[in-house]
Amino acid sequence: MKIVKQIRLLLKKSFDRIRNERLKRNLLQAIPFWAASLLTGILAVLYAKLFAYAERETAYILKHWGWILFIITPLCFIVAWWVVVRFSPYSRGSGIPQVMASIELSSTADEPKVSRLLSIRVIIVKMISSLVMALGGGVIGREGPTIQIAGSVFKKVYQWLPKWWPRISKQNMIMTGAASGLAAAFNTPLGGIVFAVEELTKTHISEFKTSLFTAVIIAGLTTQALLGPYLYLGYPNVNNSSNFIFFGVIAVAVVAGVSASIMSKMMLALLKWKSSFRLLYQHLLYITIAALIIITCAFFIDHHMLGSGKDLMAHALFTQDKYSAWYLPALRIGGSILSFTVGAAGGVFAPALSAGASIGSAVSGWMHLSESNANLLILSGMVGFLTGITRTPFTSTILVVEMTDRHSVILHLMLAGLVASLASYLIDRHSFYDHLKGQYLDDVNQNEMRKNKQL
Repeated sequence: MKIVKQIRLLLKKSFDRIRNERLKRNLLQAIPFWAASLLTGILAVLYAKLFAYAERETAYILKHWGWILFIITPLCFIVAWWVVVRFSPYSRGSGIPQVMASIELSSTADEPKVSRLLSIRVIIVKMISSLVMALGGGVIGREGPTIQIAGSVFKKVYQWLPKWWPRISKQNMIMTGAASGLAAAFNTPLGGIVFAVEELTKTHISEFKTSLFTAVIIAGLTTQALLGPYLYLGYPNVNNSSNFIFFGVIAVAVVAGVSASIMSKMMLALLKWKSSFRLLYQHLLYITIAALIIITCAFFIDHHMLGSGKDLMAHALFTQDKYSAWYLPALRIGGSILSFTVGAAGGVFAPALSAGASIGSAVSGWMHLSESNANLLILSGMVGFLTGITRTPFTSTILVVEMTDRHSVILHLMLAGLVASLASYLIDRHSFYDHLKGQYLDDVNQNEMRKNKQL
């Protein structure tokens, strides 16, 4: 804390020398966003490298000593769950619903509630739990966790501001942090901005658009400075697609949107059932069974069901082995359901994209499509499935376009997002994250009420 006080004092002395009040105010309002964005980019890169290392180790073990995963996977799942339960219960799951709940709470004086959802402890526990899950082969992603990590960074920077600092909206800080986190996780700056508008705010962004844009740019540039310029997936061939391929796009979008919505309903139902568990052995038994089901399917049926699914997407898009088996989408969806409901940390963004890719790949095989047409359906499946989870068709489209730099097919992907969004409404009118946000708000409010009664 002494270091923080010294930094505050140094900043105050430095800015007191500036005579132009307007310039001073603008700089003081921008600096917290810049500093938090830089920290977010560094943390996102560190987290991405550790996550990739964990996935590589799992693949290596599966290739050389696959049988040992029947021990490692249940053990990792239990440890990942225990770390969350013991040290930070609000670090479980994706992280996006927690950020959405924090944004809603930040408009009030509920600082203790926000601190439960976003904090340094959350960052540490989120990273440890999700990395242990990844090492065990969990079907999880790092993108949702990165968003909660970034939100925590921005919230903490806001908390460190001295009283003499010009007023900054905590709500805007958290929203900007979430956008920066997504931009850094996928290297998709436009996707981060659109995500903030479409999913987090659902309002006009005129009050903080400059802060949002600069924060996303700084987080993205920090990531690129450490990792180099890269695309999350690469440049799939979509040239010379058929004029009538949009019929296939619609079919894939319907299947992906409905499948994603069904997956969401199943995860919510399992989480509700698990909330009735009162004894430790019930949790341990569920986690062990879930882990054994996942590793058994991976060992005896298809190892592509493990992990975030990035390798699966790359394999489908950039090799001649275009067509997935009919059962792979079911394995990816089932693996996501079991991994997410364990109660450890881990996101659904990348698993959703890979599940959609496997649907597009399987449908392409049934239709015996060419390479470019198959790639287009794979990308459409990615957009469709992610839209079915988030109900944000524009965000899903922009993310996939930025991951692959395939702007020439943006209309096809927007069509996939729109159709998937409409199809998913047949199963549930609300997104998966909206349901979880409501649960987190109820949970944190009840905990605060119990705490106040005890006092």
